[in-house]
Amino acid sequence: MAQGVNIDGVLITWGDRLFYPGNRMVRPSPTPKLSAAGVRQCAATIRDRIAATVVRQAPQVMVKVTGGGRGMGAITAHFRYISKNGRLEIEDDRGEALQGRHAVCDLAEDWRFGGSLIPEDADAGSRREALNIMLSMPRGTDALVVQRAARAFAQAELADHKYVMVLHDHQANPHVHISVRAEARDGKRLNPRKADLQRWRETFAQRLREQGVDAEATRQFARGRNRNYDALWRRKAREEGRLRFEQPSARTGVGAQASRAQAIEAWKRLGRALASSADPADLRLASAVARFVQEAFAAPGRVELQQGAGGLQVDRAWEKERSR
Repeated sequence: MAQGVNIDGVLITWGDRLFYPGNRMVRPSPTPKLSAAGVRQCAATIRDRIAATVVRQAPQVMVKVTGGGRGMGAITAHFRYISKNGRLEIEDDRGEALQGRHAVCDLAEDWRFGGSLIPEDADAGSRREALNIMLSMPRGTDALVVQRAARAFAQAELADHKYVMVLHDHQANPHVHISVRAEARDGKRLNPRKADLQRWRETFAQRLREQGVDAEATRQFARGRNRNYDALWRRKAREEGRLRFEQPSARTGVGAQASRAQAIEAWKRLGRALASSADPADLRLASAVARFVQEAFAAPGRVELQQGAGGLQVDRAWEKERSR
């Protein structure tokens, strides 16, 4: 029993570092002192996150800030775009459904005066008065489930703001456009940073899982990826021939190297803990982790699988960790 508790403790410690770095909003049971049952529950959550990444390869959610208007003219234009000029239903922060051109105009007037006045036009240096967010899932995901998860996401993350959302299910990937007024009801302004975007991805993935959809929001480095994604302005500049310099396809700085090393260390710690278990399911998961580390990170010292009398087993490279 003591061994099992220790294994669960290692899984919680290193799984938390790998899957919830600096993000405590959707962390499972975030109490400082857990009961034995709480430890088991948290460890089970980490095991599921591991399996989702290395076995099931669950779809990764996408949450992207696509821009935002500085004046009411640009904001209204976005309302018209996401609603297809009023043909698609718009849902606001009160849960009310709006549709039609007149509804779009009324919505714009409500936003214009619903707080600090938003001018019709804005100078280039003016602050952004609205943010445009897109939440997306891969082809084949039930669009209505994506809509419900996006609604729950907005209620959790944007509760103090005016926002509208529109489901787009006529394209390959079902996605929801959300436009949110930057100024909250208490006067504070929404200014998401990198950590906020990761938290938003976690929240959206959690709401999808609550709807029965296998979804993950694992960071790139935790998946062995290291890709630079183009900002919207960069893609548009490239299309129009205005882009002067291309950014590297992968991040190679000191921070990127450190994040990669931390992810590899976390995966190894998780694999060793699982390999020290007497539970066959844990041993199978340890083998999957070993394969994942080798393939995703091109780690040296490949861990091979052996077929034993008791089923699939890990070889001595993992088994020797039992004695440590």
